[in-house]
Amino acid sequence: MGEFSHRYLTNPRGFLRNASGFTLLEVMIALAVMSIVLVSVYRMHSQSLTMNTAARFYTLAPLLAQSKIAELETLSSGGFPEDSGDFGEQYPGYSWRTSITNVSSEVLGEAANDLRRIDLTISYNGNQFSHTIRTYRFQRE
Repeated sequence: MGEFSHRYLTNPRGFLRNASGFTLLEVMIALAVMSIVLVSVYRMHSQSLTMNTAARFYTLAPLLAQSKIAELETLSSGGFPEDSGDFGEQYPGYSWRTSITNVSSEVLGEAANDLRRIDLTISYNGNQFSHTIRTYRFQRE
């Protein structure tokens, strides 16, 4: 065997064979590197999906809010009602809610008694994302 003994192994029959292959340590290091890479890719994919959902919401929410305000203006002749609802099957997961508060202003004087602040909040999947539009209307009681 002599000087080549570290490169060759003998099998039970006494023949020399080349000792090639991976050691257990090399395999474990390779698996550790692969698992780190796969976890990073998974996190990146998850963040990408979340950002896509957020971008879609923040693009669609103002349009839905404007549409709902226009609908409420045409349907309610006596003023905006405090109400809530959803957008049906066309926009699953999206919901809306209005809240109305009185406005007081020294500058407007008596006219402020008829001024109402209307907040329309659009939400997606409960309150995962929300967008609020505020408008003011004269509304006599």
